[in-house]
Formats: sequence, C-alpha cells, structure tokens
Amino acid sequence: MRKIIRVHPAPESMHWVGDGFPVRQLFSHKEHGGAVSPFLLLDYAGPTDFPPSEHRRGVGAHPHRGFETVTIVLDGEVAHRDSTGAGGLIGPGDVQWMTAGSGVLHEEFHSDAFTRSGGRLEVLQLWVNLPARLKMSAPRYQTLLDAEIPRVDLADESGLVRVIAGSFSGATGPAQTATPMNIWDVRIDEGKAAVFRLPEGHNLIVVVVDGPIVVNGQGHLRSGETVVFERHGGEIALAAQADAKLLLLSGEPIDEPVVQEGPFAMNSEAEIREAVEDYRSGKFGTIAPAGA
Repeated sequence: MRKIIRVHPAPESMHWVGDGFPVRQLFSHKEHGGAVSPFLLLDYAGPTDFPPSEHRRGVGAHPHRGFETVTIVLDGEVAHRDSTGAGGLIGPGDVQWMTAGSGVLHEEFHSDAFTRSGGRLEVLQLWVNLPARLKMSAPRYQTLLDAEIPRVDLADESGLVRVIAGSFSGATGPAQTATPMNIWDVRIDEGKAAVFRLPEGHNLIVVVVDGPIVVNGQGHLRSGETVVFERHGGEIALAAQADAKLLLLSGEPIDEPVVQEGPFAMNSEAEIREAVEDYRSGKFGTIAPAGA
C-alpha cells in the first residue's frame, strides 16, 4: 500500500476571511512543498451557524493571478461575482471553479436568501496551481451543480464518491482541469471501509473533513487532519469509525518553481512584482456595481 509521508494535525486556530468565512487552513504548499503539487492550499470554513441578518456577510473585491480556486459548498449558499462579468450562486453540493489565469478581481458573499434566513455554512476552498504556460491564460469560470456531479456507490454499500474532477469507477467528473487530477468528495459509513487506487506518480492527499478514520490499518485520524502519501505504491485503505466525510485529492505534480505571495502564485519574484503592479494599475478590471 502507499506509504504515508506525513500526517498534518488539525489546525488549532482559525482566521476570518472578510466577515463571512471563519477559515482553518488544512494544508499548504508553503508547508508541504512539492508533496502536494499541483495543489497550493485548502481552506475549510465552518461549520458555523450564522443568525439571520440584514447585513450581507462575505469578502469584497480582491485579486488573483496564476492559479484556480475550487469552492465546494457543503452547507449554506455563496454568491460570486468577478471582473469578467461572470458570477452565480452555489448551494449545498455545488462547486465553483474559477480560473484566475492572467488576473481577475472577485468577491464572495453569503447569498441574499441565506443572509436573511441564517443557517449553517460549511465550505471548502482548494487552490490549484497552473503550469507556467497557462498562468497568463484568459480567466474563466465553471459552475458545477450538484446534479451534474456523478455519484458512485462504493462496494459493499460502504458509502459513495462524488466525482468532481478526474474519474472513479467509470464515472468522469464535469470539471475541466489544466493538468491531470482527481478531486473526489467521499463519504464512508460508520463501521465500513473502502480501498482506493490512484494513478502512479500522482501526489495523493486525504483530508478528513469529518471523522475519525483509520488509514491503511494503522493511522487513526480525526476531523481536520490531513494525510500526505508517497507518489508511488498502489492502494490506500480507509475505514470509518463513525460516518466519515473526506476529500480525496490526487494530481500529476507540476515540477516548476512556485512563488506565492498572498493572492498571486507565479514562478518567480519578478512575476509576483509584475502581478502587484498590474493590480495596482487597474489591469485586473473592475466589478460592476450590484444590479448594474
């Protein structure tokens, strides 16, 4: 079976992104380096119960360049707009895949309906690196609705896999990706187990959103912990000690330099300076006023 490189403990602290997203960072390229490529980081917001409000919570216009954001809504609703004129609303089970490419401004807020009613918000946001040849590509936006994401039952009625990107057991996810990868939203029922085989040479990460689980018959992991595996070695086995919610990520590594500063991820310090200057000079565009 694939050997575990490292178990990253659940973060003890969180920080607010705007006033709408209480975030814990579950892994990052800055801490794990090439072992998590092509992924840059994973933020987990929630689960948090928000009271009804007239004030729309969220994070206002901010820039990105050189990578993609993948927002997976587990509970609640998030509204998105950006400087390309794209946007939309995503709710439970939906995914927003934004390719920042050469540069985009965007904003993310609780939906109007969720703001008025209040409720539980639980969101994962994954940052995915782009190879150098695509870092300055045109921005684009994919809305992947829950109904469009294939569900595959695991053997022995042990749970299911939602295939967001890549393929699993003959089902292919709707996401169009820049490099080969798999993003699976996995549920394993209490007392059940499942075995997964990922492509040889892919980096492999299992994120325990809700646990606990046992990995390869030895590692006992709880909610918020992340397991990073070697690139080779075959299968992994996951057993749920309670109903488990997992994010399973694998991807072909992008073996290029990564320089990440805040909302920019490029290949050199010079490219970061250029991104900052382009943003300050208005080259990322503007977001039209709401209702315009």
